[in-house]
Amino acid sequence: MGGGAQFTGTQAEAPAGESGDNLIGIDEVQRCLNRSRASVYRYTNTDPRNLNPPFNPRKLNPEYRSDQKDPLLFHPNEVARFARDVLRIKEVTVEVLNSPSTATQQLLGSILEELRAIRGLLSEAEGRPTSLESRREHHDQARPAA
Repeated sequence: MGGGAQFTGTQAEAPAGESGDNLIGIDEVQRCLNRSRASVYRYTNTDPRNLNPPFNPRKLNPEYRSDQKDPLLFHPNEVARFARDVLRIKEVTVEVLNSPSTATQQLLGSILEELRAIRGLLSEAEGRPTSLESRREHHDQARPAA
């Protein structure tokens, strides 16, 4: 269910970061923009005195960080905006791609499967009598008279 970014203008594909909502890291941004790592850091809106500086339309704005040690992560739409508006890369589009499933996604899938099985069993049980007496009545009605 994860995703990544694909920029038509540069034909680069970036898989999603594991730690967020389709967010990508510096390495993926570097590949997408076809720029050096140092260039990407120069483009990025960071400030040593302010962990989360205000939005700057001339810079590449990372997602919110709660600690200075947190890695810089970027939303694919922000990278596309920066490529289009600042770097003037023509025809920039973002395409969300499926990434390999993680252990969490596999666990959630198995939980969903089990819940569906439980729902199926409960649906079947709704048509059945629930008490012993009603089962006897149902059984007596089902047998032909002798």
